[in-house]
Amino acid sequence: MEPFRFIKDVDKKELFNGVIGQYLGSGQHMNVMHWNFEDNVTLPEHHHASEQFGYVIKGAFRATIDGKTELLGAGDYYFIPPNAPHSFTSVGETEAIDVFSPIKAI
Repeated sequence: MEPFRFIKDVDKKELFNGVIGQYLGSGQHMNVMHWNFEDNVTLPEHHHASEQFGYVIKGAFRATIDGKTELLGAGDYYFIPPNAPHSFTSVGETEAIDVFSPIKAI
């Protein structure tokens, strides 16, 4: 595995209407996604076996994790336990990074 990667080399894919994702790669036990959301896009409630860490780079998310809702802005971050229901709605154009462990199929 190459230890250095460059964002300019990563394909952008529209994964949902209004959501562009870039799969940044994986290690032995984790993988990482870069997200760009248009304003007011909702990623509906879902859950998965991987725990998840996320960091908001710009914009904001109204995030609901395991029944609790908060507004997270640039510089804020979140932890999602395995199998916890969660959803996100972007507030403004929003950019974030998510890390999943174990590796989550994307």
